[in-house]
Amino acid sequence: MALKTNVKQNIRNKIRWGVVGIFALIVVAVSYDAPTFFNNKINWINSVTSIGIPNIPESSFALGLDLQGGAHLIYQADVAGISEDGKGDAVEGVRDVIERRVNGLGVGEPNIQTTKVGEDYRIIVELPGVTDVNEAISMIGETPILEFKELNQEPERGLTEEEQKEIDDYNADAESRALSVVEKLNNGLDFSDAAKEFSEHEVSKNNGGYIGFVNEYGYYAPIYNWLSGAGEGEISKGLIESLDSFNILKRGSSRDGEVRAKASHILICYLGSSQCNEPIYTKEEAKAKAQELFDQANAENFGILAKENSADPGSRENNGDLGFFAKSDMVKEFADAVFSAEVGQIIGPVETEFGYHVIYKTDETIPVEYEFSAIVINKKTAQDVLPVQDQFVYTGLTGAQLERTEVVSDSQTSEMQVSLQFDSDGKNLFKEITTRNVGQPVAIFLDGEIISAPTVQQPIVDGQAVITGNFDLAEARLLSQRLNAGALPVPIDLISQQSVGASLGAESLMKSLKAGVIALVLVMIFMILYYRLPGLLSVIALVLYLAVTLAVFKLIGVTLTLAGIAGLVLSIGMAVDANVLIFERLKEELKDGKSLKASVEEGFLRAWPSIRDGNVSTLITCALLIWFGSSFVQGFAITLALGILMSMFSAITVTRILLRFVIPWFENKGKWLFTGANNDN
Repeated sequence: MALKTNVKQNIRNKIRWGVVGIFALIVVAVSYDAPTFFNNKINWINSVTSIGIPNIPESSFALGLDLQGGAHLIYQADVAGISEDGKGDAVEGVRDVIERRVNGLGVGEPNIQTTKVGEDYRIIVELPGVTDVNEAISMIGETPILEFKELNQEPERGLTEEEQKEIDDYNADAESRALSVVEKLNNGLDFSDAAKEFSEHEVSKNNGGYIGFVNEYGYYAPIYNWLSGAGEGEISKGLIESLDSFNILKRGSSRDGEVRAKASHILICYLGSSQCNEPIYTKEEAKAKAQELFDQANAENFGILAKENSADPGSRENNGDLGFFAKSDMVKEFADAVFSAEVGQIIGPVETEFGYHVIYKTDETIPVEYEFSAIVINKKTAQDVLPVQDQFVYTGLTGAQLERTEVVSDSQTSEMQVSLQFDSDGKNLFKEITTRNVGQPVAIFLDGEIISAPTVQQPIVDGQAVITGNFDLAEARLLSQRLNAGALPVPIDLISQQSVGASLGAESLMKSLKAGVIALVLVMIFMILYYRLPGLLSVIALVLYLAVTLAVFKLIGVTLTLAGIAGLVLSIGMAVDANVLIFERLKEELKDGKSLKASVEEGFLRAWPSIRDGNVSTLITCALLIWFGSSFVQGFAITLALGILMSMFSAITVTRILLRFVIPWFENKGKWLFTGANNDN
């Protein structure tokens, strides 16, 4: 008997915790749906207490074109002259270019898709929130520009006499202004006030001169030298000059900084590794070479081996020495290996995205960091006057000379590659470019953005080349589409333009929300009046359903449109429909004379097949609409499908837990609250 009582008590405790979880989930979901309201309450609590409750991260729902306003553009692609098999890829390539151009506008949640109407290929562009439609049209409506560029070998020019005089005059004036601040400080001006008034460094000016802690490495090295010899609270008597500024410093406290290691390395890169300009090895060969060097290396010969073998030009001339660095300065694999090694230990081969490394750890230290404030007066340097020199320069080879690209695979390694075929003019030009750039990258730019920079292995004289790079099929197809988008003459013509005003979108949103609220309230009233207590519990489940569904929409970034809101409202009806089936079964069981507890359980069991079949058939329809429908139809189907999934959870799980929780209050009575009948059997 005692065992039976304990089992019942455990079940009852689980049900209680389930109810607590339901209401906790409602609170969490509603706070995520409406964070501004909750943050206002949290800020009020924090203002009258010292609890310090953190604010909820704020984010807004993604609104579609019809709710936010914006532009709806339809372009038709001219695919004449392109083979039937290549038309689809060509248009997809143009779609990709348009997408990247739109992203350059900073448009949130753009929708760009291709469609075929008869024999015509069209690109539909939806730009929510765009106010200047003409700017969007001018950026989108250009044929993609594909260019091949080579490394700029021209040395940077020096300063002219006029430019040098301009810099000298400016810096003399800057020094004079800085000295005048020193004089004001000596006459009693507060350091913080002086920083706010005179400092030309944004952080310093906004924080009364305070900048933070610095160590002896990198940009602040000249400042660190003064800080290390000054006392806490001391202000520099004169100017502390750095490369680009005159500084008046105030030292704060000191602390131990992040551990730094000093190491040398030998890098063996391979074809396909990141930033590998000398890919003479395959991956397997590179690993074997690194292992060979690791076996040979010792403290005496490590520098020589690095100078003779390392593919890292930045450290090779220093015998592989990387100097001191923090763990955060290096890629994870390299840093983990170094900081877990002992000083004097040689480790390897260590694989990173750059290749295989043999590493010699030579030192480790914990630097002292000093806190400081500064009044900064900027100098002018050569970099401020000289124009920035482009890394790559135009070769004359463009998409006009590129006949075709396609995805192929290496016959021996099955590696995915992208092949290029040039016309006669491009063949000769490509031969010249590859001949003078053996061992150097030739960058491919689309709309001014680099999309690939393969390294030339040997001169290519027949106008046929392949781009390798450890691509998977999707990456290779994307690169091929982008190349074809710039290579093929695929002009696009704007055939339809529609602008949706922001005020009209706001009006549509308010009407949609009003309709949704009215529908929700009417459904709740009906459920309570008709089903009484079960109806009230279903209202609680419906509140949870709506709160969680909206939270899921925001979490996964569902773009809400008028059609999407219609799908959400319809799913409310689907959620209630499940409860209606359950409650009607419950009433039937009670009328047959079964106990309240048995009727509840039997009601759920007998209603479940109908709920399952109805919802699954609707989900199948939603899947078809998402797969084959246009954007508005897809928005409707997505919100409806998510709503159905959430409604199944709320109707089957939440309502059942709540009913199980209240049943013991009535024992086998209380039929009026469940069926409307008298309490007698």
